[in-house]
Amino acid sequence: MDAIYADSQFQDVPYEEKKKLFDQVAGDMRYESMLYGCYECGICTAACPSARFYDFSPRVFAQVMAREDVHTFYELLNESVWDCSQCFSCLRCPRQNNPGGIITIMREVAVNNGLQSAKDALQAYSRIIYKIMSTGTQVAPDMLQPDFFPDWGPDVVQVSKNLDVWRRAIPPETMHTTELAWDVSEKTRMELYLIWKLTGNLEMIEQIDEGLFMILEEVMEELLEEHGYDIDDIDSVIDD
Repeated sequence: MDAIYADSQFQDVPYEEKKKLFDQVAGDMRYESMLYGCYECGICTAACPSARFYDFSPRVFAQVMAREDVHTFYELLNESVWDCSQCFSCLRCPRQNNPGGIITIMREVAVNNGLQSAKDALQAYSRIIYKIMSTGTQVAPDMLQPDFFPDWGPDVVQVSKNLDVWRRAIPPETMHTTELAWDVSEKTRMELYLIWKLTGNLEMIEQIDEGLFMILEEVMEELLEEHGYDIDDIDSVIDD
């Protein structure tokens, strides 16, 4: 079956490569409970906030997977899959399909296989990931820069130009420093690192940004060593 998109950019990608990724999605243990057949009623798309702003339809994902349209699947995997807001409004489906869940699996497959589309979509989050793992927090005030968050609109430009004013005007502790949004204990940071390592999230980061992965490994292993832990002996670290 040819892709439903006449201007497909991926005609030169071998069918075997597309089928391999399709099978990874369809073979996921969660997949069986996410697709029961599409009525094509459009309720999922009508309820979808992303459909209001993008050329995006959760119904297409259910239809493409049900029809095993490998070519269009690959097209979605490299483009529309990143337009979903993961709100799961599509769960209103009368057939109990879960397009948002299918998209979750597709994103994981894209990340695990190091697709360029995944790297491009997640590039802006690299610094946030580093902040979370190295400090235990998420976005610090000094990160409000237009080049990091181009999708935040023109307001972020004004915010970035007047950070000192904002810090003096807004009393919460989160605005008092350019280094941390709030203090997090080293114990919490080590627990976060172990959770990400044991659940395979660090390996996913490695596929997207190898440089970031190496920095996280170095920073967090150094922290563990300071506390007398050996990262190679995971069981002893968890027991403590």
